[in-house]
Formats: sequence, structure tokens, C-alpha cells
Amino acid sequence: MTTPRDTGSSGGAARGGPRTLAEELRARPDGALAGLLRARPDLLNPVPGDLTQLATRAGTRASVVRALERLDRFALQAAEALAVAPDPCPYGTLSALLTGDAPEGDPRIAEALPRALATLREQALVWGGEDRLRLVRTARELLAPSPAHPSPTGLGPTVAEATAGMSPGRLQQIIATAGLPGTHDPVSAVAALTALFEDRTRMAELLAGAPAEATAVLGRLLWGPPYGTVTADPAPHLRWLLDRGLLLPATPGSVVLPREAALHLRAGRAHRTPEPVAPALAPATPHSVHTVDAAAAGQAFTALGTVEELLAAWESDGPLVLRAGGLSVRDLKRAAAVLDTTEETAAFWIELAYAAGLLASDGEVDERYAPTPASDDWLRLPTEQRWARLATAWSAATRTPGLVGSRDAKGRPLNVLGPELDRSPAPEVRRRALALLATLPPGASVTADTLLERLHWERPPRTPAEPGTEDLRTRLARWALAEAELLGVTNRGALSAPGRALLGPEGSPGTKPLSDAEQGACAVRAAALLAPLLPEPLDHILLQADLTAVAPGPLKRPLAQMLGVLADVESKGGATVYRFTPASVRRALDAGQTAADLKAFLTEHSRTPVPQPLAYLIDDVARRHGHLRVGAASSYLRCDDEAMLAEILADRRSAPLRLRRLAPTVLAAQAAPDALLEGLRAMGYAPAAESAEGDVVVTRADARRTPPRTAPAPVPEGPPVPDETLLGAAVRAIRAGDLASTAERKPVAAPAPADGGLPRTTSADTLATMQAAVLTGAAVWIGYVNAEGAASQRVIAPVRVEGGFVTGYDHTADEVRTYPLHRITGVAELADEHA
Repeated sequence: MTTPRDTGSSGGAARGGPRTLAEELRARPDGALAGLLRARPDLLNPVPGDLTQLATRAGTRASVVRALERLDRFALQAAEALAVAPDPCPYGTLSALLTGDAPEGDPRIAEALPRALATLREQALVWGGEDRLRLVRTARELLAPSPAHPSPTGLGPTVAEATAGMSPGRLQQIIATAGLPGTHDPVSAVAALTALFEDRTRMAELLAGAPAEATAVLGRLLWGPPYGTVTADPAPHLRWLLDRGLLLPATPGSVVLPREAALHLRAGRAHRTPEPVAPALAPATPHSVHTVDAAAAGQAFTALGTVEELLAAWESDGPLVLRAGGLSVRDLKRAAAVLDTTEETAAFWIELAYAAGLLASDGEVDERYAPTPASDDWLRLPTEQRWARLATAWSAATRTPGLVGSRDAKGRPLNVLGPELDRSPAPEVRRRALALLATLPPGASVTADTLLERLHWERPPRTPAEPGTEDLRTRLARWALAEAELLGVTNRGALSAPGRALLGPEGSPGTKPLSDAEQGACAVRAAALLAPLLPEPLDHILLQADLTAVAPGPLKRPLAQMLGVLADVESKGGATVYRFTPASVRRALDAGQTAADLKAFLTEHSRTPVPQPLAYLIDDVARRHGHLRVGAASSYLRCDDEAMLAEILADRRSAPLRLRRLAPTVLAAQAAPDALLEGLRAMGYAPAAESAEGDVVVTRADARRTPPRTAPAPVPEGPPVPDETLLGAAVRAIRAGDLASTAERKPVAAPAPADGGLPRTTSADTLATMQAAVLTGAAVWIGYVNAEGAASQRVIAPVRVEGGFVTGYDHTADEVRTYPLHRITGVAELADEHA
């Protein structure tokens, strides 16, 4: 079997390979160190002082957990196999744990294992030569089996671990019953039992005499969990297993199948089903590219109309913000009714508008949600650019509307626009799901289950979900696919051309986050691809005699806005039906229009004559509009028609308004002006608000906006991936720091510092050594304490000493710096080979 060459050789190679992870990192080229920092960007915060510090940080629990979560399934299986293998583990032993006892093994595993091992090496999870592979200690602790945290492989502890607290007499009984000769100490007894379980021939002979019930018990424990319970008086078949060490005590009342015995029963395999190859994305029913793109463009246009409708609904009377933040369930239901969709879909549109910076809270005393000033700029953009803005905001958003209606860890419900909806993995899952679709031929689609199976292989969940539930990443992927369809990024399960352009440079969609400049370029390209697919907006409607108007397609913005004020939407679809009512006509009059303006507008934009019933409706409402005047007394009602005021006073429906006559043409009310207006309108009148000067107050529906607001920033999943400039600077700094900490130093008159300590010299010696270094151009090693009291070691090449300061080239920082001499604790010359 071909094995990979040892990429971790170092100065200690002659002594059997690197002795520590830091030693192996020291031997890596700069490109490999940059690859490690790119794969694990958390190691850069802050930049390690040297390679020993980098290795230490790479072994911390939080960092290792994050690294393990980013492994694909086979790389993780290889790490799990190393966790149950001897430490150190030869490459052949690792391969055998994955392939089993088959003579030729699985050729796919033989081909994939070097790649998986290279991934583990690159991320500093594995180090050492191929004959001494070592999994970092923290990863072994996370993946190794224990009663509290069973191994992902389903294997239990070794014989030595399981018998650690067993009495020597009991050990001698077990090996005697198993047919082994007695030993003189527990260590040799454990070794003999281990050797028996690892010997395939002798183990087969031992199990050949096992009762059928005992074999069935072993079969139930074989693939995990390896723990079971026994009573104080076990059944004969259990006693047979206990007497031969095939079951060993774990805790009081429980037993465990030792690892060596389980591996024999598994034919040497650590996993039931190794998965060296990612599941294929076999295309489902192919679709016409034109059909997919055209249908996706239609859905994109619908998406824009839905968001515009939401903004229009909230610009005059937006919902209140809950005290804990977010939208109430009642207001979500109301929004769903306005948008004519389900509550789940309405939550998506609201969150999308919020993520794009089009909606926000106004910050007033009675805090409400309303459109932002940025929404006006968005509405003025061309249609394709408005869609690209929404799609870009969606792809980067960490807010997850799919969680709405569920509960948090404390049992509190999660509301739309609430503070607990951010999920950091959402953008990466969303982008990866679309990137996989981009690998298919244009127009081809796969089922959601096929895509999820591939995503599970690439990023398997480390902890299984509760029965009947799915892990977070699976749910995020399902929501991403559904949202992409709503937005027109995909259609019929296939990626549209504009959606493909959003992912990255044409023909090479990647998975890493895009920079702002790259996102802008992708948005421009996507908008250009969408523009020719969008339907052409119309500038006309068809008026009908039943007080309705039909828009046979999408309308131009000024026409749609005015018609939305003058009439109510009755039905949507390929054509939109608007209905004219007294309330809708009054709404247009309240916005400052006159009856003549409304008739002229309809005449100009209708391909059919204005029906007589509609003209009568406009004239009738306009004749009564403003005949009654409402002002503030608490409020008052005045009208030149005394009979009408008498009619209102006599109407029982006016009782809640508590009206009384002040003058023949004036009534006073104990209700606020807005309540008086609503009450009179409910009674069938058409009053108008009046200012203190007696003028009619014109209120426009589009007057309410929040103060300027920025779109919510996504919550990142860990530190961002560093760019190449930062990686290069970090590698140089780490190398320089490592030089300072490991370079051999000449002895000085003062006592040498303890390992890792700062050099100590007198002020006179420090000054003299610095001046000598300036003359010779030599580099020196210094200890330095900054103004905050932080101590560090540095290698500098002094070029000038004057005024109590030394200026020189700092190899640690890779730049020229000036240091106060009184903050230098000491100085030492470097050995000649490092000078």
C-alpha cells in the first residue's frame, strides 16, 4: 500500500521525527504556516509571539472544537480512528482501522486517506512522521470514548483502561477462565488478555464456544454504545462473558465491551461505514434553461412587489416594537394578511427588508417599525438593481426567519425582528448549498435530500440531534433552499443565471465569503442578467363597470403608487384586480387630490372609458369630503349644515364620542381628533381634519420614515478569514518572535535568566552593548516592558543610540522602531550563527 511521505520532518528527523507540534511547525515553510492560519483564523487573534505559542493555542479546546467542526466526514473519521488507535500510530495501523481485515482493502479509502491525513496535518490536528502519527491531545480527549461521552466510533475503552481499578485476583480469574496461563502481576495479566483479544485466530476459537445468547449480547453492543447494565446475579450467558473479560465492569451495575474485543468482532474496522467519497449530486429531472430563468425572473418581480407592499403598509401606521424587541404575533398575522401569504413567508419578507436596511424602528417613545430613508432610494432604483440589493442582503444575512415561532433555551418565544434570530453559520450554509447547485449543468436540479446528504458529508454534525428533529445546519439548508425559490435565486430546484452570478466570478463559484468589492461586482453582473428577463412595466389599466380596474401586468411605479392609494387590491396573479370603494376614494382625497384630479388620472391611464358608476362614486365622496371639520377642543366638530349636526347627535352610534352642541354649527367631543375622525367615518360620513387656522389638514400616506438607519450587521461565525497581506505579516512576525525565543545567546556577566525569562543587565551594560552593536551592525536580543507593563522578547539591529532611546530594525515586528532605554530590562548578543 502506498503511503504519504512524511511532511513533518524537522531538525529532529534524524532522531525519529519531530518531538513536539511546535517543532514540526518550525520546520514548515511559510506557505504551510499561512495555510494553517487561513484554515484556523482564530489562531491569529492575537498574533502568536512565536511558534511555541502558536502550537499551544492550536491545542486549546475551543480552537480544536472549531477545527473538528470544519472537517469533512472522512477526515473526521480518520481523526476518530486515530483517537482509538495506539499513540503514536503508524500509518498502516490507521489504514487498517478504516479498511478492516479485508486482504486488499477498499481502494477508495487507500486513495482518500492521504488527502484526509493532509487535511489534518494542515490544520495542526495531526503531527509526526508516517510511522509515528500523533493526534493532538485535546482532539484525542474530545474524540476518545468515555461513559459520559461515547466515542463517535461506538468503541469502548481498552482492556487496560477498563481494568484499571480491578483487583489482581479478579484479573487472574479472568485470564484463567479465558484459557491463558497465570501471571505474576496485573500488568502482564492485562497484556496477556489484550494479546488474546487482538489475536484473530485465538479469539475466534474462544468465541466459538460462546452461548448463542452471549453472541447476541455482543452483537447489540458491537457498534455502540458499548455499555450495558447487569444485575447483581447476571444470567448464565452474561456470566460467561464476564468470566472471560469480554464484558468488563464500567460503573456499579454497568459493563462495557472492551475495544480490542469489539475490533475483532468488527473485522478490525473502527467505523461501520467509512465514507471516503462525497455523495454524488446525481441530477434529477433537467429543465430548460430558458424556463428556469424566465420563471425565476417572474418570482423575482413578485418578490419586489411583496417587499414594496410591505413598505407601503407600514409607512403610515407601522406596528409597535415589543418591549423585549421584535414584532408581536398579532402584528405578524396582520402583515401576513396584508401580503396575502402565510405567517412563515411573511416573516421571511419582513426579515429580508430589515436585513436590506429598508425597515427599522423609529426610536420614538411609542416605538414603531417604519420604512427607512434608504427605502426611498431603493424604490427609485431600476427593477433589476432593487432585486440585486435584496439578494445580496439575503446571502450575507445571519438573521434566520425560519426560527420564528420556536423557543430559545429559556423557553421564550422567538419573534420576527427579535434580538435572538442571528445564527452565524447561516451565510456559509446558504452559500455552500447554492455553490453545490452551481456545480450542476445549467437548468439541472437535485432533490433537497440529495443536497442535504452532500452537505452532511462536508460538515457532519458532531452531536446528533434529538429524535424527530434535525440539527441546526440541516434546518438552515432547508430554509435556504425555500428562501432562494421565494427570491427567484432558484426555480424548480435549479439555480437561475442571476443566482449563479451572485456566487462569484462567472464559472468559478466559490464558498469563501466575498469582499465588499466582489459582492458589488457580482450584484452588477446578476442585475445585468436579470434585466432582459423581467416583464416590461405597463402604463395603462382597464376600468370596468363593476367599480374595478384590471392591471394586465406589472405597472410603472407612479401609476402603481397612485392606484394603490385610490383603490384596494382585490386579487393578485398574472393580472391584478383593484376595487374602488368610498373609503379608498376618500383616502385619495385625504392625500390632497381633488375629484377632477382623480378623473383626469383615470382617463389618462385607462384603455377603456371611465365607467359612469365610478365617476358617480368619486363625485359623491368628494361632495361630502370636508363638509364636516374636526379640530381640537379636546376635539370639536363644525359644519355649516345644522341639520346634519342634529342628525349626528341623534344617532346612537355617536354615543361613545360624547358629543354636545356648543353652537348651532359646532359640536364638542370628549374624544381625540383622530378618534373622532374614525368614529364619524365608521358612521358613514366623510369628515376632514382641520388646523388651528381653519384649513383642511392634508395627510399623506408616505410621510412616515424612521431617522437614518444602517442595515443590521451580520454576526460572524468566529473571526474572519485573513487576507494574504495579513497572513504574510503574521507569518513574518511569528518567525521573528520564534527567532528571538530560540536563538542561542552569548553568556553575559549577569546571571542568565530562567527559561523563557527576560535578560537582565545593568543600565551601563545595556548602553555599552547597544553602542557596540551600532558600530558592528550586529543584532541583539533584548527584554522590553511597554507602558502597560507587558513584557516581551525581541531581536533588534540597533542603528542609533541617543537621548535615552535606541532606534533599530525590529526583526520581531519587521519594521524600524524606537525604544526607551529605561524600559529595556537587559540585552544579550546573539550567537555568531544567528547574528
